[in-house]
Order: sequence, then C-alpha cells, then structure tokens
Amino acid sequence: MNPRLLLIDDDQRLTDMVGDYLRRNGYEVDAAGSLGAGRERLRGAPYDALLLDLMLPDGDGLDLTRELRADPKLRRLPLLMLTARGEPMDRIVGLELGADDYLPKPFEPRELLARVKALLRRATPEPGSDDVLGFGRLEIDLGARQARLDGKPCELTSHQFELLVVLAKSPGRVLSRDQIMDALKGHPLEAFDRSIDVHISRIRAVIEDDPKNPKRVLTVRGSGYVFARKQDGES
Repeated sequence: MNPRLLLIDDDQRLTDMVGDYLRRNGYEVDAAGSLGAGRERLRGAPYDALLLDLMLPDGDGLDLTRELRADPKLRRLPLLMLTARGEPMDRIVGLELGADDYLPKPFEPRELLARVKALLRRATPEPGSDDVLGFGRLEIDLGARQARLDGKPCELTSHQFELLVVLAKSPGRVLSRDQIMDALKGHPLEAFDRSIDVHISRIRAVIEDDPKNPKRVLTVRGSGYVFARKQDGES
C-alpha cells in the first residue's frame, strides 16, 4: 500500500502541483485548504505523514501542531512544516512544539520528496530492530521506536527519537553536529542548522531530571554532544 499523506495548505496552485508530483512518485495525497478541513481529514482517516502550512485562513499551523502533540492518537504522526516565514524563530518554535522537519517556501518538489522519504523512513521500524538499549532508568526500544523513563513512555517526535538513538549508540563518544547529521541517514536539514540544538533541548526535557543541568545528554562546548553511559548512582 502506498504511503498516505495529508497536505494542509490554502495555496491551491501549490497544492495541485505538489499533490500531482507526489502521486507520480507513489504517494496517496489528500489535500485540505484550512485548519478546519484538515482536522476533519485527520479525524476521518489514518495518515502516514502530515505536510502543514503555517499561515492558513482560519488560524496558524502552530496551533494544530500543539493539538496533535497533545493527542495520544496523533502525537507520533510525522509532521513536516511548510513556511513562507523567513524568521528562524518561527521554525524554532515549530520544532519545539513537535514538528519533525520544516521546509521554507518556495521549494523544489524534489526537495520536498526527499524530505518526505526521510520523514517516513525514520518513522518506520527497521527489520530486526528489536533490541532495547538500557541505561539505568532509561530504555530505548528500537523495535517499538519508543524511549521509556522508569517504564513510562517519553513523548518524543520521530526525529527526536532517531537523534536520541544516534547518540545512545555511541555512548561516551563526542559527536559533532556534522557527524550527527551524517548518522541521520541523509536527513536533508542543512549541516549548520540550529534545529539540532532545539531537538536536543526537547530530548533533555523528557529524559533528564533537571534539563538545565543534564546528566545524560551533555554538551561539549565547541565540539558537539556526548551521551553519558552512566549517571551518578548507576551501576
């Protein structure tokens, strides 16, 4: 079965062009021109990923992002933001709210296709990936694509989980941003994009006792990040 995408954007010309291009490349695409219509679509059918414009006639795509990440049924839906806004803060806010990726307008359809493929790849368990990485109170279940702290699921987006896995598979080793980007299987964000820092902050918020004084995911100033194999008190 072909992956099913929902595109929420009020630009009819762009919607037609993008929809046709993605369909030619093996995707099923439904479109909605407003937040209200998009909500109806999401309630009526399952989707493999959401492509969401920020500026819509009946509201802001950030509002829908908040709703989705608070909904137990939809919080893990891969979400790619489309934005004509040029301010980095808009993108950072979107990522902090739980978007997996963003793409500024105007964009090339081929770049959108590459990002959609990467988004879906990260959301799909790999065959045989049934191992669980254990670090004291923290478990990282590769098969279920879920991190658990004290047995309770951590609320991470698909991209944040993948980033955590990259760090956890190299405990004690300092990874630069470039190394992290390379390990994320061709994730199309620019190598110097600060979104990695935003995602790290979100990871810390859900796995650290004190995100401002992290013990598990540490910053090595001027070099990158390191995942601590053990915390104080762990055997």
